[in-house]
Amino acid sequence: MIPTLFGIMLITFTVTQFVPGGPVERMVAQIEGQGGGEAGAAPSIYRGDVGLDSQRLDELERLYGFDEPPVRRFFTMMANYVTFDFGESYYYQRTVVDLVISRMPVSMSLGLWTFLIVYSVCIPLGIAKAVRHGSRFDMISSTVILVGYAIPGFVLGITLIVLFGGGSFWSVFPLRGLVSDNWSELSLFAKIVDYGWHMVLPVASSAVGSLAVMTMLTKNSFLEEVGKHYVVTARAKGLSENRVLFKHVLRNAVIPIITGFPGYFIAAFFTGSLLIETIFSLEGMGLLAYQSVLNRDYPVVLGTLYFFSIIGLVGRLLSDLSYVAVDPRISFSRVDF
Repeated sequence: MIPTLFGIMLITFTVTQFVPGGPVERMVAQIEGQGGGEAGAAPSIYRGDVGLDSQRLDELERLYGFDEPPVRRFFTMMANYVTFDFGESYYYQRTVVDLVISRMPVSMSLGLWTFLIVYSVCIPLGIAKAVRHGSRFDMISSTVILVGYAIPGFVLGITLIVLFGGGSFWSVFPLRGLVSDNWSELSLFAKIVDYGWHMVLPVASSAVGSLAVMTMLTKNSFLEEVGKHYVVTARAKGLSENRVLFKHVLRNAVIPIITGFPGYFIAAFFTGSLLIETIFSLEGMGLLAYQSVLNRDYPVVLGTLYFFSIIGLVGRLLSDLSYVAVDPRISFSRVDF
């Protein structure tokens, strides 16, 4: 995990050194009034002697920490990141930690509800499809979920806005934010209803694409276990079909689902969806990451990358450990050739 994290940060830091339009160039462009800080004004630093003297440029480089060699800056950055000191945003004038904390509730709301819906719907639906494999129910449900999978989330979001957000048909659901403007004045029950009403469209847009993958994984895993010898033996002993399916087959069939649970659960709290957040005007982590890249806000870009890389690596580690916990045939201490 440590070499992987180091490699991620090293590659990203190296790339940022060659991307034009960095924070110094953007500040020079703003001072000279050539583009107001747009990325297209990046070359202005190379004409710094026209509007700014070398002393002023040195001050700007020192302000943004670019007065030291890249190697020293990288190792200084990594030493600070070990203690989760991510510095201050160039663009928002706030610490990166405060900025992430302020955006986290949106991404957590979107991710957590999507996670709960996907797992609560897909596992029962996948089992039902496996039990009724080849039936009309199996064919119709497969068609529906695959059509949903084929529709991108942002396209579905726009469609839902047009249909139910007052676009051209019905004005049923709100379009902006997590809560209404008068949310603080509402009662507890009204707050819960208001929050849930705001989450319907973005969660639906985010969850539909994941339903097909998890449902088909559950179904195929269930069908694979049904054809194994221990199932034939259990049936030959006279066990009822429900006992065979739900006591013997189910606990083995859900192993691939359960082992992916930790990583997916952690990712649901900390990841964001740029397009969904943009469409529904949600200030979440996806939109923050996109805006930080556009604004060359390197402390936010590198700080959030470091944090979420750790989260992703921990999620993968927990997934590996869950394999051992739920499947006694797997052991990290034994290597079979």
